Amino acid sequence: MEVPATASERDAVDGLLGPPESGWDGAQRTARDGRVSFGGFHMAAAQRDLLLPALHAVQSEVGWISRGALDYVCKRLGVPPAEAFGVASFYALLSTEERPPRVAHVCDDVCCRPHGATEIVAALEAAFGPAGTVVDGATWHPSPCLGQCDRAPAVFMQLAGEADAVLTRTNGEAVVAMLRGESVVVDGQPATVVGDLLLGRMGTIDPTSVESHVANKGYEALRRALEMGSAAVVAEVKASNIRGRGGAAFPAGIKWEAVANAPEETRYIICNADESEPGTFKDRVLMEGDPFLLIESMTIAGYAVGAQRGYLYIRGEYPAATALLQSAIEQARTGGYLGPDILGSGFDFDIEVRRGGGAYICGEETALMNSIEGLRGEPRNKPPFPTQHGLFGKPTVINNVETLMNVPTIVVEGGEAFARIGTERSAGTKLFCVSGAVATPGVYEVEMGTTLGELIDRAGGAVGDLQAILLGGAAGAFVGTDMLDLPLTFEDSSARDVSLGSGVVMLFNESADFPDLLRRVAAFFRDESCGQCVPCRVGTVRQEELLARHLTSGRPLDRALLGEIEEVMKDASICGLGHTAAIAIRSAIDIGLLETV
Repeated sequence: MEVPATASERDAVDGLLGPPESGWDGAQRTARDGRVSFGGFHMAAAQRDLLLPALHAVQSEVGWISRGALDYVCKRLGVPPAEAFGVASFYALLSTEERPPRVAHVCDDVCCRPHGATEIVAALEAAFGPAGTVVDGATWHPSPCLGQCDRAPAVFMQLAGEADAVLTRTNGEAVVAMLRGESVVVDGQPATVVGDLLLGRMGTIDPTSVESHVANKGYEALRRALEMGSAAVVAEVKASNIRGRGGAAFPAGIKWEAVANAPEETRYIICNADESEPGTFKDRVLMEGDPFLLIESMTIAGYAVGAQRGYLYIRGEYPAATALLQSAIEQARTGGYLGPDILGSGFDFDIEVRRGGGAYICGEETALMNSIEGLRGEPRNKPPFPTQHGLFGKPTVINNVETLMNVPTIVVEGGEAFARIGTERSAGTKLFCVSGAVATPGVYEVEMGTTLGELIDRAGGAVGDLQAILLGGAAGAFVGTDMLDLPLTFEDSSARDVSLGSGVVMLFNESADFPDLLRRVAAFFRDESCGQCVPCRVGTVRQEELLARHLTSGRPLDRALLGEIEEVMKDASICGLGHTAAIAIRSAIDIGLLETV
C-alpha cells in the first residue's frame, strides 16, 4: 500500500527541485535554482546527485524521512526506493524512523568528554531520561566529535523547521532549555587563531562581504592566475612542493598536473570540507573566518586544471560555515567572480555546496565522491585513482580546505618562495588544532619544522601535569613528553612512527581517564566503519569488545590479541579507516597508558 507524502514533505522537496513538472532536465534545473547552466549535466549529475540534498530538505523541514517522503523523492529523481533507503539510512543526521522536532547531539568524544560533556549527559538523563527517550517533542543522543574542540563542550541541535545550531562552551542547563523550546544564546565568541600566512586576515575582514574580501587584496590571485595561464599555475603549485594538509600529505601539484593533462574534456574540482577527525577544527575556522578566499582558491584550481564545476562538500554539523559559504558563492556570482565568463576571461566555472550527513567515512575521498553522486558513502577500490576516474567517472582534483587556501599565496608570491618556507620535504606553514589541557585552545599556524614543544608553548603551555598528547586525531597516536622535541614535519614524524594527520594536538593531564578515553576511541571506529569490508566491520567491533572486557573485569588487556586484530585490519581493509583504527590504542599501550599482558 502506497503511503503518500504530506504537504510539508512535498513542499520541502519541491523547494529544492522546483515544481514537479514533466520533462525538466539538468539545464532547466540549474536555471531554476539560480545556477549558471553552461556545460549541461548528464543523467547522474542532473538526477541522482540531488538525492542527499533532497533528503536533507525533508529532514530539516519535518525532522525525519517518512516512507511517503522517501517515495516522493524517488519519484522526483527516478531513484529506486531500495537504493534511496540505503542512502538515507547511512547517515547519522538523517532518520528513517520518526524523530521529535528537537534533537540534541551531545559530543562525548575525547576532548569534550573530560571538559563538561559528562555533566551535560547527566543533566539530560535527569530531564529526559536515557538517550533516545522522547519527552515533549525532544530527545538527545551522544555524538562523535563535532569539530568544536577549541570551545568544548559542544552540542549540535537539529530543530525541525528551523536552522540547525551549535552550542559551544555550554552546560546542561542551556541544552535542557533549548530542547524544551526556550531561547538560548549560542556562544558566538571567535576562535583563537595565531598565524600569518593563512590566518593573518582573520578578524580584519568581514566574512559576509565580498567587498571586504576585495578591499583586502581578494581576487588579486585569481586575476594573476588568469594572466599567467593555466599551465603556469599548475607549474607554480608543483614548484611550491605543497603536500596535502588533510592527512595523506600527497603532493598537490602532481594531482593537478594529472587532471590538467587528462584527455577527457569534463573535469571536476572537489573541496573536501568534511572535517570529521576527532580533535580537528582548523577547516571550520578557515571557512567561518575567510570563506571568500576558499571560493577564490577553488576557482583558481578549476581554471588551472580545466574544470568548469566544483563541489564543496562540507560536514553537516557546520551550519554556520555552510551559510557563510552559500552567501559567499552567491555574492561571487553577482560580482562576476563565478559563473560564465569570469572577469571577462572566457573561463566558465561554478561551485555547488553539498552538505554531508554525519558520516566520518565520507572524509575518505572516494566515499565523498559516492556521497555526492547520491550513493552510499562507501570507499571505492583504488586504482583507478580520482585523477583518472573520479566524480561521475571523470578526472577529479580533490583537496581539503587548508591545502586549497594556500593556492592564492603560491600564485601571487610564486611556488619557489613558498617552498623556501619550512623544510625541503615539508614546505610552507601548517595549521594545528591545539586543544584539551592547554591554556589557550585554538588554531595555530607555524612554519614546518617547529617542534611540538614550541607549538604547545605558543598556546600558553599545558594545564596541569602533562601526561600524553594525541597527535593526528583518533587515527593518530598518543605520544609522551619525550616527543616534545619532535620537529613538526612529514619526514620527522614518519621517522618516529607517528603522523601529523589532520593537525590534531590534544593534551591530556593527570585528570584524564585513559582507559575510558581509549574505549571511546574504539567505539568511534566501531560506529563509523561503513561496514563494506569484513576486516574493518568485524575488527573494529572486536577491538571495542576487548577494551570493554578490560574495563569491566579489571584484568590486563590482551595485547597479543589486540595486535592480531590490528594486523588484519591494516592488511586487508579497503580504506584508511581500518588501516588506522588500532593505532591510537596501540600507541597508548606503548607509552604505558594501559595495563596489558
